[in-house]
Amino acid sequence: MGPHIVSSFDDDLIAVQARISEMGGIAEEMLSGALEAVKNRDAQMAQEVIARDKRLDAIEMEVENLATRVIALRQPMAGDLRLLISALKMASTLERVGDLSKNIARRAVYLANARPVKLSSSIVRMGNQTLGQLTEVLDAFTSRDTALAVSVWKRDVEVDEMYNSIFREVVTYMMEDPRTIGLGSQLLFVAKNLERIGDHSTHLAETIYYIVEGTPLGDDRPKGEPLGLEGY
Repeated sequence: MGPHIVSSFDDDLIAVQARISEMGGIAEEMLSGALEAVKNRDAQMAQEVIARDKRLDAIEMEVENLATRVIALRQPMAGDLRLLISALKMASTLERVGDLSKNIARRAVYLANARPVKLSSSIVRMGNQTLGQLTEVLDAFTSRDTALAVSVWKRDVEVDEMYNSIFREVVTYMMEDPRTIGLGSQLLFVAKNLERIGDHSTHLAETIYYIVEGTPLGDDRPKGEPLGLEGY
């Protein structure tokens, strides 16, 4: 997309993209902080993550207002319209990533006061995988790197497989000792939130591909079948 005759139009497009990048940075920091809170049993860190969600919500509204105003007043065509519509979708997706990270942080507050279990290390590994994919897809947006976006899109199955492994492990743990049901349930909710963040990273990858190429990425993405907690 080259420069437009009306320079303020370019300024608006740049502003929309800057807001998306800011949202991505906050969502990434929230997920990273939530994982640190789980790993280190840090209730204070968890509360800081929870507090950051309001800023993410506010920027989503800024993106919505700015993008819809530009669409209404500028009547953009082709790639510009594609970018603005995609920005609205990305803002909604990143806001959801923030919500899920906040949910993980809330579980971390509970886990900070529970007895340590070795199962937490499996959660941390899954979290690192999920965070890595989110980081990569945000990098793909910044650089318009469709190859990187496709790589993230294809690797979502890895997160699904990790979730299923944790689900079986935690359910077995709870069956062997019913006293751990409360703790195990919290771990399962953390894992489910991570699995859903992985899904959102693939949605972001699809949107980035569409922005650059102008065509859908496809519907043949490798996908596992997550166990349990459906509808949560």
